[in-house]
Amino acid sequence: MTKRITHIIGRIFFWFLVLLVAFYMLFPFYWAINSSFKTENQLQMTPATFLPRDQTTLEFAPTFQNYIAVFRNERFQHGLINSTIVAVSTTLLSLLIGSFAAFALGKLRFRGRTPSLYIILSMTMFPQVAVLTGLYAVIRVLGISAIPSMILSYLLFTLPFTAWVLTAFFQGLPDEIMQSAQVDGATPLQTFWLILLPLTAPALVTTGLLAFINAWNEYLFALTFTTIEVDARTVPVAIALFTGEISHQEPFGEIMAAAVVVTIPLLILVLIFQKRIMAGLTAGAVKG
Repeated sequence: MTKRITHIIGRIFFWFLVLLVAFYMLFPFYWAINSSFKTENQLQMTPATFLPRDQTTLEFAPTFQNYIAVFRNERFQHGLINSTIVAVSTTLLSLLIGSFAAFALGKLRFRGRTPSLYIILSMTMFPQVAVLTGLYAVIRVLGISAIPSMILSYLLFTLPFTAWVLTAFFQGLPDEIMQSAQVDGATPLQTFWLILLPLTAPALVTTGLLAFINAWNEYLFALTFTTIEVDARTVPVAIALFTGEISHQEPFGEIMAAAVVVTIPLLILVLIFQKRIMAGLTAGAVKG
């Protein structure tokens, strides 16, 4: 009987913690959605309401004006286009270069292979602000425009991660596959491109999605490199510098609406591919 009571208390405590963590993580997103459907007057109501309500009658009264204003904002539209270009380009380059590197590190034997793996891992440990000043100076000297400079800069952080994760997947593939291909006369490049790479499709989806999210949400480099080229600003910078339709206005509702618009596609992608993300992050944890 005592065991049963202890088990029940343990389960109740467990689910209490689960609900507490879920509330802690989801409430900011809920509050952003709630604020995005409020007018400026509703946002100034005290105490704050958990639903958009009319100031007088307190009836449920959401508004879509913030979303309309966001989609009418040309800077936000340009930011969406720029972010798509930068994020997609960064993802494709990371997968292309990272898959070649992962194949070499995971399946080929050469001197310095293990140190190379640790060097790649160490590159992910540098904070962005530590390399920002020097990288910005190099970009200015070379005269590279804002969008290409952001793509090259993001590769510094997405490419090592991509190569490291894909290496674990290539190491997990049986060596007999490569040996059989060699017996049939295939070159290492043909073996990689025609046989091994299709088998790592789940890993490519995982690392590609994570690289895309990282490039889509990056703010520090985007803000620095677009200081002069205003038209090249990405979505995070456009939202941070949102001015609204009225001069000297703090458009909190429009900022929340823009944040929701930008976040929802990423949230959908994560929910769809969450199993593959976990598989990618845990690959090689037991064997590698």
